[in-house]
Amino acid sequence: MPLEQRISELRRQLNEHSHLYYTLDAPVISDGEYDLLFQELLNLEALHPELVSPDSPSQRVGGAPLTSFAQVRHGIPMLSLENAFTTEDILAFAERILRFLNQSGPIAYVIEPKLDGLAVELVYQDGLLIEGSTRGDGLIGEEITAQIRTIPAIPLRLRKPLQGRLEIRGEVFMENEGLARLNEQQLLSGKPPFANPRNAAAGSLRQLDPAITARRPLRFFAYGVSSPEITGCTGQYQLLSLLADLGLPVNRLTRLCPTLGDVTAGFIELTDLRHSLPYEIDGMVIKVDSFALQERLGNKARAPRWAVACKFAAKQATTRLLAVDFQVGRTGAITPVAILEPVSVGGVMVSRATLHNQDELKRKDLRLGDTVLIQRAGDVIPEIVMAIAEKRDGSEVSIAMPSTCPVCSHPVIKPEGMAVTRCYNPHCPAQRLQRLIHFTSKAGLDIEGLGKKCMEQLFELGIVRDIPDIFSLQKEALEKLEGWGEKSAENALAAIEARKSPPLGRFLVALGIRFVGEITAGLLESHFQSLDKFIQAQRSQLMEIEGIGEQAAASILEFLADEQALEMLARLQELGVFPAATQPSENDLPLSGFVVVFTGGLAGLSRDEAKKRVKELGGQIAATVTQKTTHVIAGEKTGSKLKKAAELGKVILSEGEFLRLIKTPLP
Repeated sequence: MPLEQRISELRRQLNEHSHLYYTLDAPVISDGEYDLLFQELLNLEALHPELVSPDSPSQRVGGAPLTSFAQVRHGIPMLSLENAFTTEDILAFAERILRFLNQSGPIAYVIEPKLDGLAVELVYQDGLLIEGSTRGDGLIGEEITAQIRTIPAIPLRLRKPLQGRLEIRGEVFMENEGLARLNEQQLLSGKPPFANPRNAAAGSLRQLDPAITARRPLRFFAYGVSSPEITGCTGQYQLLSLLADLGLPVNRLTRLCPTLGDVTAGFIELTDLRHSLPYEIDGMVIKVDSFALQERLGNKARAPRWAVACKFAAKQATTRLLAVDFQVGRTGAITPVAILEPVSVGGVMVSRATLHNQDELKRKDLRLGDTVLIQRAGDVIPEIVMAIAEKRDGSEVSIAMPSTCPVCSHPVIKPEGMAVTRCYNPHCPAQRLQRLIHFTSKAGLDIEGLGKKCMEQLFELGIVRDIPDIFSLQKEALEKLEGWGEKSAENALAAIEARKSPPLGRFLVALGIRFVGEITAGLLESHFQSLDKFIQAQRSQLMEIEGIGEQAAASILEFLADEQALEMLARLQELGVFPAATQPSENDLPLSGFVVVFTGGLAGLSRDEAKKRVKELGGQIAATVTQKTTHVIAGEKTGSKLKKAAELGKVILSEGEFLRLIKTPLP
């Protein structure tokens, strides 16, 4: 057989066997036989590189490592989905559809498992895969073509000829067994295991070296295209059949539901089935089948009207409540934390859960020794749902909030009408430690090298007992401590030195004065301009500042009336710490005149970092949307601020647009 013909035949066989294995789950040869064919292809292409084609199976092994990810703008935005949680929510969704369309007849829906993976877009040109990207913020994602090409389930060339550009959307995920094998390898290599399949899939796709991605057991399901009209399909179910014919894996649990009753029955069935699947799903996606109706329904700001994600109830388990630990925060708030008999909830071992406050203890009637039902709220944060009273045997003991602080023994107070029990001793050691941790954290002065563990170590050893002690640290003392060395000591001291002239507002936030957050601190900085003037503040002056209310003013005055607090500020000045109001540059800064409000979560950077960048570029931060607001940054799961911004005609930016505005690339 001629060489070119043999190479072509090997490619055909390997592509066919990959399709049978990854898409149809019906392999006809062993892994060893497949490996022999693949090795033969590699050998022939190595001898004749001029015969290598972009769609050859050999191109899945990964190319040269990238230096960074490029950004890709999606031709059609990849929208989020609104959430539902119960069959009642499903009925409400269907009623909204009928009301919007002004019709009473039945509508056909398509239901699909909602995978716990990473949404991606694949671009095929004339049937050849030319680009892959992450969802990103929905408008702009990261280009991961080299990584996508390593996933065996994704065809490098579609199985049927198709002219033009086709943008396919789907989910990259990892099966549970694959995650278990990967985590074994992680542990053997001394690396931390991945917490769940989604983190594993996301971490694998975001490897700059595609060869690493190629070694990860990634899978893929297609669930749609950006522009259905170009496919000739009239509905979602027909489209999924077409995608399967093109060689793309499509989830076999997808169903066409002629009636709403079929949808709710499908949700119940999928809820029962979820734990027996080889991969994680966290809900079911419901879509109007007809593309014509989808077009009539259109989209809201960030989600289509014609689809909804119905989430499963949080993963739950039962265990015993062994004890309650009362923790003291930096403002004196005492938070009860349940100590539980360790139990696995959705694959995560849980041994602690916050109980929030005294009112929650009373509402849930929790007792030591109780058998309790726990869940991971949003499949993440452990919480106690309820005590199972039927399992009580009389040995259980009621839980009461302490009458004195568990650390300093100072009497605690729960003000009338307030949920939080609080220690009002400002010199309580627990509060002092938490204030130190806050002072050096990213939310405070962001002193690199003095994280939470370091501050706990320095506090326990008596080296740092108060904020001024941070600025008195000596290299000789630090480098002798466990976990430290000459270099780490030098770096920490350099970071401390660099924070001796912080912006006044950031310094006030770092002090941890109750009710003085970033926005209030910014108002104080603008009004007083110096620490000395702030120290002399009178109530009348504080109340003149728009945005500062009675609570914040009272808390500030209480802080300024504390002799030890004033002594601390004086010591800081003696040590060369001189906060100063940020002076505007002679040249206009890029965000000068901007008043920015954030709503929803950001994926690319933390809220604190985003606010910091806005202020560095001359903008102001506001907590609520008012007439003075100029821009609203909308992240994931936005609240009422977005609606108000739209009503007032304010500029609304997605996270991607905001990052471009401040010229910060997505991570």
